[in-house]
Amino acid sequence: MSALTHIDEQGNAVMVDVSGKEITARSAVAAGYISMSGSCFALVAQGRMKKGDVLGVAQVAGIMAAKRTSELIPLCHPVQTTHCSVEFAMLPEKHQIAASCTVRCQGQTGVEMEALTGVSAALLTIYDMCKAADKGMVISDIHLVEKRGGQSGTFRFEDADHV
Repeated sequence: MSALTHIDEQGNAVMVDVSGKEITARSAVAAGYISMSGSCFALVAQGRMKKGDVLGVAQVAGIMAAKRTSELIPLCHPVQTTHCSVEFAMLPEKHQIAASCTVRCQGQTGVEMEALTGVSAALLTIYDMCKAADKGMVISDIHLVEKRGGQSGTFRFEDADHV
């Protein structure tokens, strides 16, 4: 058996069979950042971007994307989310916006991909709404912060071994 769960012995892509797994409470939080020029950051912070409420639209985009993750990631299971939220923190000293997405479900598979997709779509939406003011924005450090539930239990980013 392959150590990679989405590849069979012949090297073919497969969707993992979760039919034998218990339905349990599962949750995941993902985070990331977008850096921008000081003038662009000020426009967002003051709600003066021409396209409208940047963070409000990005919040809805992140939630919508999390709910549709299995349509974007080929081998990802559709899950019935029971909660999804997207939050932002303004970091004026760095001209940066931090985003986080929290997803919960009762299911046979986790919601890590949903949280990662949600935060990615939220950050991409900020870029889209602000690109007229700053095309040099940088999206960075998208990562899983925490996941709970399932066979592998709890994971916390700060406990992981990273390069």
